[in-house]
Amino acid sequence: MKRSLLWKIEEAVMKGLMIGALVVVLGCLLLILSTVLRKGLPAMNLTMLIQAPKGGYYTGAEGGILNAILGSLYLALGATLVAFLLGLPIALHLQVYAGHSRLVEVVHLSLDVLWGIPSIVYGAFGFSLMLFLGMRASLLGGIIALSLVELPIMCRAIEEGLKMVPFELTESAYALGATRWEVAWKVVVRQGLPGITSAILLAFGRGIGDAASVIFTAGYTDNLPSSLLRPAASLPLAVFFQLATPFPAVQQRAYASALVLTAIVLTISVLSRRASEKLSRYVVK
Repeated sequence: MKRSLLWKIEEAVMKGLMIGALVVVLGCLLLILSTVLRKGLPAMNLTMLIQAPKGGYYTGAEGGILNAILGSLYLALGATLVAFLLGLPIALHLQVYAGHSRLVEVVHLSLDVLWGIPSIVYGAFGFSLMLFLGMRASLLGGIIALSLVELPIMCRAIEEGLKMVPFELTESAYALGATRWEVAWKVVVRQGLPGITSAILLAFGRGIGDAASVIFTAGYTDNLPSSLLRPAASLPLAVFFQLATPFPAVQQRAYASALVLTAIVLTISVLSRRASEKLSRYVVK
């Protein structure tokens, strides 16, 4: 009787903690969204989305943030492509070829450490590498640094998606005479498409919102991205530079830029969920 009462108390406490955590998370999200909407919507207009900054933009002159929107998309798309081309083979090797060897533990530990490293460290490393190679701040430098930020996220997320492939399915393929290569690409990858898609969109969302890794490597410019070897703007840095000005009108534009960035990230999150649900229909469970 006494033990039953203790269990009920423990269950009530844990339920209260879970509800409290949910309220805190949702409250923070709503607070962020309401702040960005309240301060950003008054400054939002079509000009901001279709024009680059003009002379005196940071003192209140005309123009927009098209340079930062395109720069962020180019940076995130390029970095996500590089991270995917490197991350998929790593995840496949860990899941299909490596088995339960000591190497798997070492790689997992390395990826976890890389995931925890602040992005500013990747930016500093990328900057040092660019100096060694004689490169200047450029779109290419930003893509390289940002791909390092995304790589551990991509690897771990893809691997978790591949783990959802039923063990019996791969064993059946081996029993039918399939090689490891055929099992990896024709069974594991196809069945793991929902997880792979989620990993790609998750890494892209992480990349498009990062500022520290590109401030030294991609630089910043008011011009539209025109070359891999030219500097490129990004939305996080656009928010930073606009908030740093003493002009209220420009600071309000910073919140409008933050609103655009938030809308992109939310869209990516929704697309990730929808894509995973749609692809899951064709997965053997």
